[in-house]
Amino acid sequence: MSLDPRLWGKAAGLGEDARGAHRTHPLICHLLDTAAVAEVVWDELLTSHQRSMVVGALQVPEEEMRALAAFWAGLHDIGKISVPFQLHRAGPKNADGELLAQELGGERGYGFAAGAAQDRQSHEAAAHWWLVGVFEEIGYPSSRRRPQSQLSHAVAQMLGGHGGRYHPVVRGKDYRCPAVRHPGLGTGGWEEQRRVHFDEVRRVTGAASVPRGRMTPGAAVVLTGLVVLSDWLASIEVEIQARLRQEGWAGAPEDLDAYWKTAREAALRLVQKTDLLGTGFTRPDSVRCVGETSLLASMEGQLPDLVTEHGPGLVVVTSSPSEERTEAALQAAAALGYAAGARGLFYALPTGSSADSHMAQVHAFAEQALTGPWRSLLLHSSSRLKPAEAARQWAQAHTAGDVSAEPGEEWAPAANSWLNSHHRALLAALGTGTVDELLQAVMPVKFNVMRLFAFSGKVVVVDEAHARGAWGQKLMLRFLEWAAALRIPVVLAALSADKSVDAMLAAYHRGAGGAGEPMAQPRRLPAWSFVDAHSGRGHLPRQPAEAVRTSTLSIKVRDGAPYDEIQAALVPLVEAGNGRAVVYRPTPADAITTFCQLSQDLPGLDVSLVHEQMHNKDRWRRLAACRDTFSPGAGISGPSVLVTTPMLEHVRGLRFDLVVSGPAPLAGLLARAAQGAGDRPRLVVLQADDTSELDDVALVRRTGMVLGVGRTISMPQDVPLLLDEVYADELVDRLGEAAARELQQLDNRRAVRERRATGTAGWLQVPGPREHDGDLGLLSRDHPGMEPELLSCVLGEEMVHVVCLHQGSLLEDGVLKEKLVFESKRKRRPKPGQLVPYLIPVPQRLVEGVAGDASSDWRGMAALKNVLRLNMVPEDGTWVRTGEGRRFRLSGLGLTVDQLP
Repeated sequence: MSLDPRLWGKAAGLGEDARGAHRTHPLICHLLDTAAVAEVVWDELLTSHQRSMVVGALQVPEEEMRALAAFWAGLHDIGKISVPFQLHRAGPKNADGELLAQELGGERGYGFAAGAAQDRQSHEAAAHWWLVGVFEEIGYPSSRRRPQSQLSHAVAQMLGGHGGRYHPVVRGKDYRCPAVRHPGLGTGGWEEQRRVHFDEVRRVTGAASVPRGRMTPGAAVVLTGLVVLSDWLASIEVEIQARLRQEGWAGAPEDLDAYWKTAREAALRLVQKTDLLGTGFTRPDSVRCVGETSLLASMEGQLPDLVTEHGPGLVVVTSSPSEERTEAALQAAAALGYAAGARGLFYALPTGSSADSHMAQVHAFAEQALTGPWRSLLLHSSSRLKPAEAARQWAQAHTAGDVSAEPGEEWAPAANSWLNSHHRALLAALGTGTVDELLQAVMPVKFNVMRLFAFSGKVVVVDEAHARGAWGQKLMLRFLEWAAALRIPVVLAALSADKSVDAMLAAYHRGAGGAGEPMAQPRRLPAWSFVDAHSGRGHLPRQPAEAVRTSTLSIKVRDGAPYDEIQAALVPLVEAGNGRAVVYRPTPADAITTFCQLSQDLPGLDVSLVHEQMHNKDRWRRLAACRDTFSPGAGISGPSVLVTTPMLEHVRGLRFDLVVSGPAPLAGLLARAAQGAGDRPRLVVLQADDTSELDDVALVRRTGMVLGVGRTISMPQDVPLLLDEVYADELVDRLGEAAARELQQLDNRRAVRERRATGTAGWLQVPGPREHDGDLGLLSRDHPGMEPELLSCVLGEEMVHVVCLHQGSLLEDGVLKEKLVFESKRKRRPKPGQLVPYLIPVPQRLVEGVAGDASSDWRGMAALKNVLRLNMVPEDGTWVRTGEGRRFRLSGLGLTVDQLP
């Protein structure tokens, strides 16, 4: 039977012909397009390590593996040769509105059983079901008893996952007669065409080899990434239009050979357009810091030799938060990246605001450490709509800081870049974002394996690795297991060594298949250690790092009215006529109120404000301005104070003579105190102030007990001791019976919350690389009750992004800005990229029950699902919206949300 070119693979976005019929791209052409792109991805985009993982697992020479990879990628959509797909009511139609494929159903060879058209099996699952048996026929290793353990099933399951989710194991009784269970697959001509397409893709790609190896976790991740990425690139509509075949194209073998040449010529151009090629790490300079004992000098002088001897792996850095620690983490990443042949870096932080503040330092590092062209994206919840446009707006906000010669022009992708999409953004060579992007790689969300694939070609740095609570700790351990199995170089930076840091070392050790006991992180500060990914063994530096700059932190606890204490602490700065201070307030509303009061009560004080509930670009501008005013080398004269919220505690590069904060867990207070300047930094804790809703009450209470009316500690030597004191069980013994009972109750509640969070995270996380027993479907398993809200709960506080408008115009700094631009006159859908600078992140709990003012067209866009539109009206110099039990007030100082009585 000859190949039937009427079987279509692509139609959406291809336009209509002169007669008004939808244009279609034959399925065989799309399969060959994808195979051709896979060749280029294999050659140009995969790292040598990624290729070696696949070659080693499948046990075939690299050139043969390249052909197999192209062959398998070309088979990804073979499930589209099925009744439900070809005859889908939304398929391509002629000028009269009739399905173009309708004629197939009337032909003798294409008959199908009753109900076949209603078969709900997806074309991805159909490929999985059908390919298992065909791979078995051509000699791929198979097993009736445990199909998931054999290559014939593993490759079919891998290809069936190209839509973002793998499908469950198919048993022998099903894959030998798949149309019995799923009549939509069809028999007769349908089966014959699947076999013809299969044979032609194999012939054209030259994939005659029969591999005898197995599908390891590393090979599965790399091959899945290759297939999905190739499919995405081969599906770019404007490129398909240039390759459409003329009417009457027969699809004979000679036609396919000619088309294969066309597809190969187009493939390199397609991959080059992604902004993904050519990035690598420079060779680290040989450094021998004789006599120097700083953290950075210790690592620069010893880590490259360890990596040269043992290969890349995990580096753990424990030190107080500082720019030096960040620089040490980045230098470790450079050494690991060069050794691994990595093609980029992802820098992960606890919050979007901290990612915003670190991007400048990460960018400066990239200019020195990365070779070739590279593109940088900002990746967190506020930037996810259009990451490239977020990066561009960030750069423009930092123009005064000379982030680059032409901010937003050289290193940020264009707004219309192929990377400017939330599923593809992680592939960018340089990403600065939140740790959630990592953790979702080990949760059964759509395209989680594509996340692992993106990270498998990079170095991953996790700053404040301890800052995500019990759920984050559990998921981080699973990510580190996968990272070790995939040989992903990782750098972890944490405040101090504790059980959680030791558990991270053990997880990487376990994922690398290490034997024996894992290493514990040294308790002294600063310190660093290394675990190689090849053996899982731990290595400590011959010359440990020493604290070059020590200081004496003075902590005073005040119990008066919070604002009175703030004012009293700042008056000496005003009287002296100089000094810089930061005041932490628990909420944005408190920060705005304090800012207004200080501006009025202390006229000699230069007061600044920054908090999370500001427009994205306003927050970016203010953070950039903070660097000009509060950085160590700033030449600003006169007394200055920055009023903020806990969002600032992860921001680096700021220095203050005085830090004022409400009560918080000790780790948070120490992070804020690390922003103190000089040898005797000062921290004032307002005991009577409110706590953040995200802070654990038991830890706040324990911290208050340990600090008493104040403490003086040596930094960094006393930090581990003070942390141990806060967590010590003996702390309860010092209290009277009633106080001890109350603290014990708070501790018990915290323990219950942590167990619940750990249990939920353990239930949601995917199996480890040695736990899925060859069944890739376990990486996509869908638990009953696993709703998006549960995922958000596990990933931390769910955020909603608010956009404020008045009569269709966006609001910024209390004034009307540009008009909202829609995609078309017919569909009143806004262009998501336009909204990015104007988004305001707000916790879901503050807007619970608020439907907003979006139209049905707006709500119908997946990209705007978590964007709450509010139509505001002017009132007393601000913009207000009242309704649904909430009062929203927007001014140049940000957004506040009040619950109405």
